[in-house]
Amino acid sequence: MDPMERLAMFNPRPQIERVRLLNDRFCYVIDDALVDPDALVRLAAANRAAFSPVNFSAYPGNYLEMPAAIATRLDAFFVEHLRREFDARRTLEVRCRLSMVTLPPSALRPFQTICHADGQHLDPRRHSIQASVLYLFEDESLGGTSFYEPARSAEETALLFRDANTLEAAAFTQKYGIAQDYLRASNDCFTQVGRVAAKWNRIVFYDGSMLHSGDIFAPEKLSDDPRAGRLTLNGFFASRRNAA
Repeated sequence: MDPMERLAMFNPRPQIERVRLLNDRFCYVIDDALVDPDALVRLAAANRAAFSPVNFSAYPGNYLEMPAAIATRLDAFFVEHLRREFDARRTLEVRCRLSMVTLPPSALRPFQTICHADGQHLDPRRHSIQASVLYLFEDESLGGTSFYEPARSAEETALLFRDANTLEAAAFTQKYGIAQDYLRASNDCFTQVGRVAAKWNRIVFYDGSMLHSGDIFAPEKLSDDPRAGRLTLNGFFASRRNAA
């Protein structure tokens, strides 16, 4: 076995909890996900200097792309245990990275103060996107993951997302009343429909096209130290939809 594969040895007999959200959709929660989760923490700590600021998505922090061997193990676990729960016939691409939320609220751009969806580059007629997040920290106050639905019309929501990518923070706050802070609950623009609490070695799988956000309840605790901060293993699975 590739030594890298040993870092992502998943529980061969996972207990999968199907969690219904208030919008009648589901996410899937598995505790004790990895056989040796400390191994990934050690990898992150040993490569702390190699983490880079995320500049390709709304993620408010740093990341370290994982080698293909770890992505392959994560995808194999997804295929065996979770793929049938989604509109996903075949994995076309899988990305896997270690991630750490690090930005203080004062540094957030408007698009980082609202929820987001993954897979914007995919053709939704043929492809779907699934996502996973594995919590690799013991301080549960660092926060889990929550899910949302728009509270405004499709047109108003589309304009909000456009403004979030073009307006400065003060102008965005003035227009929408959304503070320059992490999203943690419903507001006038989005309704929270569910939340998964963080827990050491817990992984959650969900439809990546569903609006979601990290629950950052204690931003003062954020750190770029993998042994102290909000370290997660994030997976993204671009899939071909099931045949009609």
